[in-house]
Amino acid sequence: MDHDSLNRKREYYKAHKHLLPPDVTRNYEAAFLVEYTHNSTAIEGNTLSLIETKLLLEDKLSIGGKELREIYEVTNHAKAFDFIKRRVAEGSPLDENTVKDIHQILMENIFPGGIYRDANVRISGAGFRPPSPNEMYVQVKNFFADLPFKSDMPPIELAAWVHAEFVRIHPFKDGNGRTARMIMNYRLMLSGWLPVSVPKEDRLRYYETLEEYAVNGDIEPFAAFVSELENQELDNVIEMLEQTRRRGQIRKPDCRQTPD
Repeated sequence: MDHDSLNRKREYYKAHKHLLPPDVTRNYEAAFLVEYTHNSTAIEGNTLSLIETKLLLEDKLSIGGKELREIYEVTNHAKAFDFIKRRVAEGSPLDENTVKDIHQILMENIFPGGIYRDANVRISGAGFRPPSPNEMYVQVKNFFADLPFKSDMPPIELAAWVHAEFVRIHPFKDGNGRTARMIMNYRLMLSGWLPVSVPKEDRLRYYETLEEYAVNGDIEPFAAFVSELENQELDNVIEMLEQTRRRGQIRKPDCRQTPD
């Protein structure tokens, strides 16, 4: 994905998003939350449908025939995303305590979160094995120590690396994927980009590009995947701006800033 094109789209949206009526922005954010929560939990095996996720999060309706764990996975995910949005708004850096807090919220009423594993784990179908607990402790400390020094990386590539490296280390007993997708969005938003949702339909490419990093150390395929997701999200919000303009709800943006 062309970084210049992405940057132009981001700058266009940032320059005009204040023109959107508050209800349009709220609707977009609510729809993204439902989609993001559904995709992120479904990738891990949650069986709630998109409409069931919407009913649970927006309408606060109980969903029959589902395990309590699945209900908590969805509601906890929404709480964790709200938490990271608040932290980003405060300008708080992504540090170890914040990641543990995110995991704790994701695991609430499921099992004690924010605690590193003390046993070996294997990832089904993966061509790599996460480090042993002793190695993991060293690697996770290095991960957080290295993070401030990677600011020279392009922001989307850095967000992709945060996700890929965290999953490779696999510091928690469970919930590493959801945590990794959450902290990837944390980094994106902290750098002024939109959060993204990995579609459950794209899970094969998602897993393959993460494995390419874990096995061969190549972040480019996964970074390209994240760039495409960011491009799609920017296209969505720009189209929302244009639709609102066509309905006469906002004034026409300066055409000189229109992206390619």
